[in-house]
Amino acid sequence: MVKKVSFSKQHQEISQIEVYYTDMKEAAREYFKPRTEKLPERFLGYTISELNNERDERLAELDRTSSLSILSAIEAAFRIDYLQRCYKKKKDSLSRAFRKIHKRKGSKASFEDDILSAWKENSSGANKVLEDIKRVYKYRHWPAHGRYWEPKLGRAKYDYQSTYQLAQIVINSFPFHGIDARRPYL
Repeated sequence: MVKKVSFSKQHQEISQIEVYYTDMKEAAREYFKPRTEKLPERFLGYTISELNNERDERLAELDRTSSLSILSAIEAAFRIDYLQRCYKKKKDSLSRAFRKIHKRKGSKASFEDDILSAWKENSSGANKVLEDIKRVYKYRHWPAHGRYWEPKLGRAKYDYQSTYQLAQIVINSFPFHGIDARRPYL
């Protein structure tokens, strides 16, 4: 018998990530606002330029970590769909392809090489989105693995807004199984 993954139900929806991102961005802007009456003690002696530079560094880090959260949510949606199609023994060609992968690799299937490739081979009309996902995952590997190398992303520039837009496209483009459309796991 195949050992099933116990879903934690703790994955984030992109709407939750969006609220968090917006709240933290506004909080950082307020915290680093140059003012004399409430400036935190640690900023005593900072010039306006130094204060703005530190704020910009914090906002850039928020952008990277929130992008990583968005990309993790996309991967979670695809992985949940993969497992649900296998567990429920759906009869469509994608589900059959997933079961073949699952028989060999179980829950350890590669997101990019197995799951996304099966989608590409067994669906129509989503190839551009699937290629966009594969490209953005080259960026995802950089923050997820410590950012110790200079990423080779070509002309692409990934940030929170571009990853959020991609997540919206994914939500609207893929008929995920096991995911409640009213409360998507993205």
